[in-house]
Amino acid sequence: MVEGRVIKAYNSFFYVMTEAGLVSCKLRGKFKKRRQSTGVVPGDRVAIELLPDGTGVIEQQLPRVNLLRRPAVANLTQVILTFAAAAPDLHPLLLNRFLVLAEWSGIPKIVICVNKMDLHEGPWQDFLRDYETIGYPVVRVSAQTGQGIDVLRSRLRGEVSVFAGPSGVGKSSLLNQVNPALTLATGHVSEKIKRGRHTTRVAELLPYEGGYIVDTPGFSAMEMAELQVTDLPHYFPEFRPYEGACRFSPCSHTHEPGCAVKAAVEERSITRERYDAYEQILQEVKEAQMLARKKEYK
Repeated sequence: MVEGRVIKAYNSFFYVMTEAGLVSCKLRGKFKKRRQSTGVVPGDRVAIELLPDGTGVIEQQLPRVNLLRRPAVANLTQVILTFAAAAPDLHPLLLNRFLVLAEWSGIPKIVICVNKMDLHEGPWQDFLRDYETIGYPVVRVSAQTGQGIDVLRSRLRGEVSVFAGPSGVGKSSLLNQVNPALTLATGHVSEKIKRGRHTTRVAELLPYEGGYIVDTPGFSAMEMAELQVTDLPHYFPEFRPYEGACRFSPCSHTHEPGCAVKAAVEERSITRERYDAYEQILQEVKEAQMLARKKEYK
């Protein structure tokens, strides 16, 4: 058998990059039953059997390092959370949902990339400075003017990077600036609904500078019903120094007295924006889990 990496999955076909080149593959039947939850996705390492006609059959899914749950992409070294400074405006809660998704997925490097900085009024270095203080690198760029693109390129070399973010922020335009040879389709933001049209239909790994770039469909809603409520604080890095310092254990950091995290918010060691996002996401996870339980009982 030959080993390779799934570059793209489309219409029940899996395109696997091997040392011998790209092979169009089908799944062995044993994978099809579990494809919706834990099956083969772009980024997976697989073992395939080559057929006489040059196609292949995926016989084995090799162990994963990590999995971005939506869109489903495996074995990433880096996620570039891509937003726009304006048109559409950056929504803090949405940014924080994406940060939790990336932390939950176990991706080693999490970078915030802000496009359309040419539309931002004020000093570039002040935009999202609080997130840099937490430890998230912020790359401020403009696909329109090209400013900051070299910094972005340097972060992509040798990595398996996924670009994830809402529609309309210009992910495909940014990738075309990074490397025009990618020739990705670009779209525009609908003036009527102020949202982007989904120019990218499926996740696909694109070779780049010793690694891969993954462009993904834009989205704003994400399902986190599988996230454990007690784990959520771990996905906020600035909460971690206060672990074990609360009066009660476990502590939800919401209503309990003697909560070290809430004290840190009052002392401004944790920003109010991040704490408010934590409370909102916590409530969303609880509601999603309650809805999932109701469906199970029906």
